Amino acid sequence: MEQFKYGQVEIEHLKRRDKKLGVAIDRIGAIEREVTPDLFTALVKSIVAQQISTRAADTVWGRLCAQLADITPESIAAAGVSEIQKCGLSMRKAGYIKGLGNAAICGELDLVGLGVLSDDEIVKKLLSLRGLGVWTAEMIMIFSLCRPDVVSWGDLAIRRGMMNLYGLKKLSKEQFERYRKRYSPYGSVASLYLWALSVQQSHNRSCHSA
Repeated sequence: MEQFKYGQVEIEHLKRRDKKLGVAIDRIGAIEREVTPDLFTALVKSIVAQQISTRAADTVWGRLCAQLADITPESIAAAGVSEIQKCGLSMRKAGYIKGLGNAAICGELDLVGLGVLSDDEIVKKLLSLRGLGVWTAEMIMIFSLCRPDVVSWGDLAIRRGMMNLYGLKKLSKEQFERYRKRYSPYGSVASLYLWALSVQQSHNRSCHSA
């Protein structure tokens, strides 16, 4: 299992730039997050996971892998939409996945070339494909392409983590951008800790309401 790689250089930078984040980093310790280096697999997984629970997504993914043996552009392009759909997907999602396979086969989606584009170019390219939005593109950049400086405004948990870290009841886009620039060029590592802070906040609320 491959993980998002970071070390002391990134940690020391974030601790110098943001004392509150530094305290949280020391308290939480090292974070291990799995990455999916195969870009096509990551893209299909991202569509499967949209708007359903992690458990449900894992179930559907398992069925899809069992149905097709290998998740490749060729296997997806060769499958019928109904064959993909019967693994537990909506017809719309099945169509998106089928479209990804076709795009990779015909060259509309250059899986190798995508990795050398800038972050903004990657988002623009992925947005041109049906079923992929900005948040999905940002998650692909972190958890497949391992880009170092991604902090997603569209991720509710990231925003909750920021609010928890800085004691905010609301978070404006301007505040978010100020923090994002502070974390640069290691925003993706900051994101790992903001996610952890969001989970802790949810846990604390559950304990208080029990």
